[in-house]
Amino acid sequence: MSVVQNNFSVVSTALPEETLQKKLTPLNVWALAFGCIIGWGAFIMPGEIFLVKAGPLGMALAMLAATIILIIIATNYYYMIKRYPVAGGEFIYVNAIFGRKNAFICSWFLALCYLSIVPLNATALALIFRTVLHDIFSFQFGFHYTIAGYDVYMGEMMLALAALFLFAWLSIRGVSITGKFQTLLVMLLVGGIGVVSVAALMNPQFSWSNFSPGFPPNVDNHVVAILSILAISPWAFVGFDTIPQAAEEFNFSPAKSLFIMVVAIVFGAFAYVALNMITISILPPGFNSWVDYIAASKTVSGLMTLPTFYSTYLLLGEASLFVLSAAVIGAILSGLLGFYMATSRLLFAMARDKVIPQTFSKLHSKYKTPRNAILFILAVSVIAPFMGRTVLGWIVDMASLGAAVGYGYTSLVAYKYAKNNGDTAIQITGLLGFAFSILFAILLLIPIPYFNISLGRESYLFLLVWTIIGYYFYNARGKGE
Repeated sequence: MSVVQNNFSVVSTALPEETLQKKLTPLNVWALAFGCIIGWGAFIMPGEIFLVKAGPLGMALAMLAATIILIIIATNYYYMIKRYPVAGGEFIYVNAIFGRKNAFICSWFLALCYLSIVPLNATALALIFRTVLHDIFSFQFGFHYTIAGYDVYMGEMMLALAALFLFAWLSIRGVSITGKFQTLLVMLLVGGIGVVSVAALMNPQFSWSNFSPGFPPNVDNHVVAILSILAISPWAFVGFDTIPQAAEEFNFSPAKSLFIMVVAIVFGAFAYVALNMITISILPPGFNSWVDYIAASKTVSGLMTLPTFYSTYLLLGEASLFVLSAAVIGAILSGLLGFYMATSRLLFAMARDKVIPQTFSKLHSKYKTPRNAILFILAVSVIAPFMGRTVLGWIVDMASLGAAVGYGYTSLVAYKYAKNNGDTAIQITGLLGFAFSILFAILLLIPIPYFNISLGRESYLFLLVWTIIGYYFYNARGKGE
């Protein structure tokens, strides 16, 4: 497909055999977004980041602010989806308004963001059995080695590889079956979090006094505490922006996309806050405050190292661990399937416009899915289980930067388009979205005291390598405007 810029309008010349099937319902698309937003990280961040940096009140306020910011950015996406309801999202928008070079830059970093989360979800499956369900079954068997301080076991590699191959196969089988399966997984996720949250609130041991103090005692500036959580919102909410990638497969009007994105973002914020609440809704014997409880979780072993799971166990008993584990598995698998879909559609759109090899635009003859793009994602992802979670984490740390780049470009495109058409409201949301995206990028790239979210040295090295590869890739394949 080629996209021609003509007074800020798009002209699609897609051939019939290049067109994706319109099989996704509004519920399927919402499940795609929400399933990508909530993953394994949502269940461990209360003890690792949220409470440590901002406390229960600071985290809740940060989530409220993040929800507002992300809805502003989602409004910009909605404005562009209505005008460009085709696969590719950000690539299509930027290509039509700012040209191929900017479109490639945006899509190259966004592709890294999406692609890195595929193996991240696959390898997270083993963590459930390593940390929560180890008494039932453990995949820590066979040969093993240590890389960057992480023990890699053959059994855990086999589990991750099996998940990667299975979901690649499902992704190729057609958007209809993947959309339905994605919806089932997300219902498992929502149901698990909902059941545990309601049960915790109704439990006689639940106490609101456990939520005091609202901020960490060692944090003097509460605004900085809130900003430290707000700064990671591109990573925390990456997934709502997968909706534009599937726009060509909507079986409904693109006008509904804003409502779907807003509901996904709100549900995502609710899930983060609910899991944070569960974590400190009860204190283990011997602890007078959540501050001591979270600090102790860093120095012990066993289930207590995962405060969200340990608190669930104390509140509701051993059976609750299976409910929460089912929710986690739903989160992991829905993210795996969702990012397979989003990444493949982005690569498909880039290839259809001849920015990358056109082989990625080839559709399966029967299922009309971008088979080659999906197989490429699989081929890259199968390397990750052999590297271990530590090395993979260095790559995934750049996911926030890729998301921020996508948000910024889309917001700026929306502003330019709205300015040309005299849409004042979108000019405002476009500038705001662009400004927020620049702020996110600065916080990620420049080390700032206390925030501690900037990329590490290893991540900077991977970023440099990815940039160099992109530079040569573009000059070899993408130049020609």
